[in-house]
Amino acid sequence: MQSIKVLAALALTFALSACGGGGSSGQIAVPTAAQAGGAVTTTGTVANDPANTAILELKTGKVTIRLRPDLAPKHVERFKMLVNEGFYNGLKWHRVIPGFMAQTGDPQGTGAGGSKYPDLPAEFSATAFERGTLGAARTNDPNTANSQFFITFTHAPHLNGTYTVFGQVVDGMQHVDQIAKGEPPPKPDVIVKAYMASAAP
Repeated sequence: MQSIKVLAALALTFALSACGGGGSSGQIAVPTAAQAGGAVTTTGTVANDPANTAILELKTGKVTIRLRPDLAPKHVERFKMLVNEGFYNGLKWHRVIPGFMAQTGDPQGTGAGGSKYPDLPAEFSATAFERGTLGAARTNDPNTANSQFFITFTHAPHLNGTYTVFGQVVDGMQHVDQIAKGEPPPKPDVIVKAYMASAAP
C-alpha cells in the first residue's frame, strides 16, 4: 500500500501522510504556528464508566482515555474490539509531530496499514480537537478510518468537523508528551499494552 501525501500551509508547506488502513492511505493536515501554541493541561479521573474507559500503557506510564460513544459509536465500538483483541499491543507510534499530534494503530508501523476489518463511515461532530483529543486517522475519503488513531498535543481547530473525535485523554497526558518524536521517529516508542478499564489486570 502506498501512502498519499498532502500539503498544508504554515509559512512553508508541510506534508504529513497518515492512514485509515484497510487497504487505503491518507493524511492529517498540519497546524499553523498560531494553532500550535496554547497547550492546555488535561488531567482527571476515570468517569464511572469502565466499559468506555481505555488504558494505554506507555514506557513512562499509563494514559487513561474516556471514549465517546455518544459522538462516534462505530469508531468506539471498533476501537474497543481491537483493544480487546490485543491488536494495539506493541504497535509503534509511527508519526509524532511536536505541537500537533502522535499517531499509531498501524501494524505495519509505516502509516499504510490497518486492521482486517472494513473501513468505517465518518462520524463527524461539533466537538473540538483540544489537548488530548483522540481522533481517527483517515485518507482524503472521509469514510476510510480503520484502526489508526492520533492524540493531539494541543488544540487543532483546523481538524474540527473534518476528522472523527471518539475519545479524550483524562489522565496521563504527560506520558503522551514524552513519546519519541519523528516522521517516523528514529527509535519509535510503542503501546506497551492497551486494555479497557473493565478488564484491567
